Amino acid sequence: MGESVAIHDDRSRCAHAGVCTDNLSQVFKLGVEPWIDPNGATTDEIIRVVDACPSGALSYSMTGSSEPVEALEGPSITVASDAPLAVRGVKVVAGDGEPYDSRERQTLCRCGGSRNKPFCDGSHWYMGFKHEMDPSTDG
Repeated sequence: MGESVAIHDDRSRCAHAGVCTDNLSQVFKLGVEPWIDPNGATTDEIIRVVDACPSGALSYSMTGSSEPVEALEGPSITVASDAPLAVRGVKVVAGDGEPYDSRERQTLCRCGGSRNKPFCDGSHWYMGFKHEMDPSTDG
């Protein structure tokens, strides 16, 4: 099924949003090792879910290429209730002026608990981070 796509997984960037396991559990198998089975769905289904990963921890390349494919959507920062900042197309720079590696999709910690700051590591789930959004906003 998904033979024409290779799935890349960078655990150091995972925000544990659950987009993968919630939307394509036949490929992304929670609590099982190996947790990714690229033959569990079609290439199009895999690409759809990988592209929805807010942190960029998941990416893909097509067979015959090791270069990850990224959908360029332009710069944006999205704030959602009880979640990290979802950043697209924005260069993240450290306090000392050094840029982090450039990525199209990233999630930045808002709870203060990440051990991988400035990036989210999913700590907000475990520490019960809550930040209610103003109902007049889109988030």
